[in-house]
Amino acid sequence: MLIDTVAWVRIEGGRILCARPRGKEIFYIPGGKREGAESDLETLVREIKEELTVLLDPETVAYVGTYEAGVPGLPEDTVVRMSCYTGEYRGTLAPSSEIDEMAWFSYADRDLVPPVDQLLFDDLKAACELV
Repeated sequence: MLIDTVAWVRIEGGRILCARPRGKEIFYIPGGKREGAESDLETLVREIKEELTVLLDPETVAYVGTYEAGVPGLPEDTVVRMSCYTGEYRGTLAPSSEIDEMAWFSYADRDLVPPVDQLLFDDLKAACELV
């Protein structure tokens, strides 16, 4: 089974923005699953507005990479695919009613995110983008 997601990679001061959804214990890179025939861009803009109350500027969105990994707690054949994008935003970052907490993570916080997010952390560390 494939879980197809998109994620917003926002790095400031060598730290990446992560969010903990309501009722969950683990943090994720903000984003989510597409609805219907949404494009990656449409999904990303909608999810970030829903989760963090800001509007991404579609003209600044740029592809970073796609990562795939297994999902702890789900059947072994379950894989999450996360297509990652950067982009500028308008507004003030704030957790919505869907999000209990947001935080800026360094590479030292890698173990607090799921395996697919850890792959992104590894690449960002190798590129000297995460402290």
